[in-house]
Amino acid sequence: MDHKSLIQTHIEDSIAVKQQLLPFLLPSIESAGKLLVDSLNQNGLLYFCGNGGSSCDASHIAAELVVRYKSGNERKAIPALALNSDQAVLTACSNDYGYEYVFQRQVQAFGKPSDVFVGLTTSGNSQNIILAVEEARKIGMKVILFLGGDGGKLKGKADVEIIVPSKVTARIQECHILIGHILCSIIEKDLFGLD
Repeated sequence: MDHKSLIQTHIEDSIAVKQQLLPFLLPSIESAGKLLVDSLNQNGLLYFCGNGGSSCDASHIAAELVVRYKSGNERKAIPALALNSDQAVLTACSNDYGYEYVFQRQVQAFGKPSDVFVGLTTSGNSQNIILAVEEARKIGMKVILFLGGDGGKLKGKADVEIIVPSKVTARIQECHILIGHILCSIIEKDLFGLD
């Protein structure tokens, strides 16, 4: 396959997966937006986390909320935090307890019932996300999960699950960041009347 064909195949595959989002995931994305807005209206905090590329997506979405999503949309900062961003916590917890506890410990330390935990995992099988979801549930937090494929072990464990219908990690992550951007837009519109 030459470069032109390779490029075209990647773009066409990405478009094909995104086209499936409308009929299957529109209600889930809308429900996730409502949960986030409801939490923020109760002075809740939004926690995002993931591993690898999903870690970057979690940080990206949290940053869009703390700073702003759309250029020109001037509004106050939205309380969102990426749990994968604190190197000291991540390395201390990994060393002292194990990597599977890096998000659970932070949810235990800071989580309140008015908060929302948002976990991103393309497989749905990340043990550190599973333990964080269990901790969030103990606290009474709402849980939103961005998943892929068949949803993995986390399928059925959240208030809202957004399962991208693909088994290709790159396609799932491309959809996860698109969905994250949509949620940012819903929050800016509902809380501040911004388009």
